Amino acid sequence: METIRIDILNPKAKALLKDLANLDLIRIRKEDSENAFSEVLKKFRSRSDEAPSLEEITKEVEAVRKARYEK
Repeated sequence: METIRIDILNPKAKALLKDLANLDLIRIRKEDSENAFSEVLKKFRSRSDEAPSLEEITKEVEAVRKARYEK
């Protein structure tokens, strides 16, 4: 399967795509990456007792950067 992203400029093209989907030739999915990211954040936050402090986040980022540049 190959995934491509298209921008629909003409409403007639959308109708054609829907017809192709009805024939089971393609599948149409809405891309909602912002919402997906928010859901992941909510999931992680719900499992945590408390949010990390800014200092803890900074230390973790610096540790990851250090490890990356040492390679």
